[in-house]
Amino acid sequence: MRGPVPGLVRRIRSGVRRVGRVRTVPPGHALRLPRTRRGRRRAFQAVVAVTVLALAPATWMNATAGPRVHGVADAPAAPVAIVFGAGLWNGAPSPYLAHRLDAAAALYERGTVRAVLVTGDNSRHDYDEPDAMRSYLLRHGVPGHKIVSDYAGFDTWDSCSRAHRIFGVNRAVLVSQGFHIRRALALCTAAGVDSDGVAVGAKRDVTWAYGGVREIFAAGKAAADALLRPDPQFLGPREKGVTEALADSR
Repeated sequence: MRGPVPGLVRRIRSGVRRVGRVRTVPPGHALRLPRTRRGRRRAFQAVVAVTVLALAPATWMNATAGPRVHGVADAPAAPVAIVFGAGLWNGAPSPYLAHRLDAAAALYERGTVRAVLVTGDNSRHDYDEPDAMRSYLLRHGVPGHKIVSDYAGFDTWDSCSRAHRIFGVNRAVLVSQGFHIRRALALCTAAGVDSDGVAVGAKRDVTWAYGGVREIFAAGKAAADALLRPDPQFLGPREKGVTEALADSR
């Protein structure tokens, strides 16, 4: 049997040395707290500053949303409800998305809104959130001519920006879970959509916990989107779907 390839041996030995350097802290180089009172005060101030900067976007989102988060029963009237995609299970809306759609159907039935804009991901032929959302709403009593689909709502900013720029939405009720609705409100406001939100209840499971943690990190991107207002990933021509749905008196 032939021996190891010399080049491979050199790479393995080099990797071992690199691992050794990472795992070994040379004497005298261990992390120490500042010895002086001034040094400790500056270190504390630096930690506080970093913490404030990290939490500032989340604070901005909550301040922007303010009292505009409601339940289905007390949501103010608006021409359109915007429902954000939340994943599919075997081609059907996930439980979280189904709860959003249930709320949108209830808003339509109560007369709070006169049309529903479903916005989600259809970046692949085998993954179509808007059509799955539309089918669910049809089964729950919302007429087809009152449902409008946005197939390029790849994230919250894109959905809000396209709602205003492509579909001409100026006023809407947003529908999402409580952990997401404040970000949606902040971004739609920045995109030009005067909006209130309906916070849909959610089971306190792993998905709920993940969503809450994710929002902390997503707040930074949301603040950047609100400030810079980039074009959505796909813009395209204006669409008349919402205007036609609102004009249809059937």
